[in-house]
Amino acid sequence: MRILACVNQKGGSGKTTTAVNLAAALGELGHRVLLLDLDPQASATNWLGISDAGRGLLDVFVNEVEPLTLVRQTPAIGVEIIPSSAWLVGVEKALAGEVGAETILRGKLRAFPQRWDYIIIDCAPTLGILTVSALAAAQEILVPVEAHVMALSGLAQLLQTVAIVKERLNPELEIAGILACRVDARTRHAQEIVEQLRNRFDSLVYRTVIRENIRLAECPSFGQPINQYDPRSAGAHDYRDLATEVNAQSTTPAATSQDTRQKSKAAPMKKQNNKAPVNKQRAAAG
Repeated sequence: MRILACVNQKGGSGKTTTAVNLAAALGELGHRVLLLDLDPQASATNWLGISDAGRGLLDVFVNEVEPLTLVRQTPAIGVEIIPSSAWLVGVEKALAGEVGAETILRGKLRAFPQRWDYIIIDCAPTLGILTVSALAAAQEILVPVEAHVMALSGLAQLLQTVAIVKERLNPELEIAGILACRVDARTRHAQEIVEQLRNRFDSLVYRTVIRENIRLAECPSFGQPINQYDPRSAGAHDYRDLATEVNAQSTTPAATSQDTRQKSKAAPMKKQNNKAPVNKQRAAAG
């Protein structure tokens, strides 16, 4: 059972889109997937049509409720979810002063039966206690990064946080990969950002990129992942490719703790005049 946290403290980076659609694509491959919505905005929960989640995961943190009792079915084949709710916004205050609060979720997840092949955690767009709890509980992290220069500024900070959590809370934590999202292959800017990621992080960057696609923006309104809403769209193809790539990874990703620390301390990215297009990327399509 692989536990992946989909994390980036910047909003709009594609965390929820990736968590939901990667889960659905893995389910389509025949895997059993549990999606854990750890974001108080409950975007993944709402996306999959769950509107009566109650206090959700808050009770797991503050009232010792077993998360297995919260598991719900979703419309996606092979995918179940532990939903979130707005109640979760109070977890910071509720756990203030709680010794070892960051490891509560880890203890719960590690006690799970081998019922799922993947647990995918959709994290909040902050580096607060919920995200640190996810990092402490996960085996690997998947980092969606929007193909925009402003989205790169927080990546080094995130990797520093990952290195600290790895050193102090979770020695098993590794980087599964960095995913370029919202890539408009028609623009030089998006191509340059992808090239910068590949030049700096090398094999940590997935070969798959998620192209900008209107169908991906539409499908949450219909309560479906992209592979159900429009199976032939560019978004569906991209997330199927990502699922195949994630599934092919070994359980020990390429990043070592030393790599993580070195890369998190590397000099800030500079804009490059790299005219090379994104390698063999298909043109953006609906």
